[in-house]
Amino acid sequence: MKINLIVVGKLKEKFLVDGVAEYLKRLKKFATVEVREIPECRTVEEEGQKILSLAGQNSWLCVLDVSGATLTSEEFAKKISELNLNGISNLTFAIGGAFGLSEELRRAAAFRLSLSKMTLTHQMARLILVEQIYRAFKINRNEPYHW
Repeated sequence: MKINLIVVGKLKEKFLVDGVAEYLKRLKKFATVEVREIPECRTVEEEGQKILSLAGQNSWLCVLDVSGATLTSEEFAKKISELNLNGISNLTFAIGGAFGLSEELRRAAAFRLSLSKMTLTHQMARLILVEQIYRAFKINRNEPYHW
């Protein structure tokens, strides 16, 4: 499986850099993961176009969106498993910038995911997302990590 993370902005805090790096290292056992950081743009429309151009047409696109679906870890794992069973092995997760997502990007997404009803920084969302992707692989393989 190939997983792409397209994110607006760079990680700034050392604890976030270290945390994301740890989960990316752990994920290597299960998937090829690529992180693409794009700079903040003047408009969400411009950011959306850049994200879409990097996602490509052959990738299942999930955007993190405050108004998206909220899933349990088990439901998220099931979603990833079902995609894989249906022959979808190229997944892209996109985290927009501070001003949200363009309507074009929302419409293009195959799935919109909300990590929480609480407001999270985009940098914190990146850490939580990679941890949940890792957790999903562990759940799907019935390996210890998720109790």
